[in-house]
Amino acid sequence: MPRFTFAQVKEETYKAKDAWWTVFLVDPLAGRLVVWTANRTDITPNQLTLGAGVLGLLSAVGFVMPAFGVGAAWAWLVAGALLFHLSFVLDCMDGKIARLKGTGSVFGTWVDFVFDRIRFFVCIMALLIGQWLVTGQVAYLIAAPVIVFFDLLRYLNGSQVAKTRRGMRQTLAELVGDTDRLRADAASVLGDASPEDDSVAEARTEARTEAVAEAPAPRGLYGRARHFLLTHRVRPHLFSGIEYEMFLCVVAPVTVLVSLFTPLNDLIIPIAVFSVLALGFFEVVLVARLWKDTRRFEERRRELIAAGAVPQGARISGS
Repeated sequence: MPRFTFAQVKEETYKAKDAWWTVFLVDPLAGRLVVWTANRTDITPNQLTLGAGVLGLLSAVGFVMPAFGVGAAWAWLVAGALLFHLSFVLDCMDGKIARLKGTGSVFGTWVDFVFDRIRFFVCIMALLIGQWLVTGQVAYLIAAPVIVFFDLLRYLNGSQVAKTRRGMRQTLAELVGDTDRLRADAASVLGDASPEDDSVAEARTEARTEAVAEAPAPRGLYGRARHFLLTHRVRPHLFSGIEYEMFLCVVAPVTVLVSLFTPLNDLIIPIAVFSVLALGFFEVVLVARLWKDTRRFEERRRELIAAGAVPQGARISGS
């Protein structure tokens, strides 16, 4: 059995850029667990996905238990939050094991995606309905469809943005005869792990990230902040779907501890409002960037057409 090292796991399985929650709060644990799992067990990525699903269900149980008045409500909520976070750690491990050992599958990618959506839906419903039963506050019932809507919206938007970018890249690659890019794009289509991932873009970003890390830190607050993010593999899209889920299913229930020591209580709804607004803001930023990129794409495409690269009627690939 090959002996994998932590350095090898980082090099072969870590993304060039990732969510800050994953970089700082998941990868340090998941990466080391991957080393142990890969070297000492025959656990498969699908088994890890199943384990993540089981922990997710246990998390949902913890969130709904306060409604039954068994034990301390705060303890159940904290337990549910910890189980949800551990479920996400396992969920990150399955992809790393698949990439490290080359044991991933197309069907496994589908299972992982579907389980992720089911886990979040079940857990957030258990948390909100459980708190409604405990407090009687209708705000929890109002928040439920809003939270689910924004979760679905960001996945639909993410997949469409990725599809549009792939189409633009493929079209420009066809115009200039870049066969290597076409092969890479084909591989990315078959290997996308989720609608938010874009393998080709990450491959190009990795070289830029390394260059930024070697360059001196720029002046100014914005420049230093951006330099810090890039040198630590953190994508500037600071509130993505990962942060959205973690704030709602980890941070929000854990705030029950605040009520044990201060007059403040019921911070779940304020955190839910913040999460929806933050996700909505960054989705708007994502769309604005896409709009600018499509304008540049159209200008470049017209230039190539004028130069006789393709017939006037050529269309964007995949559209």
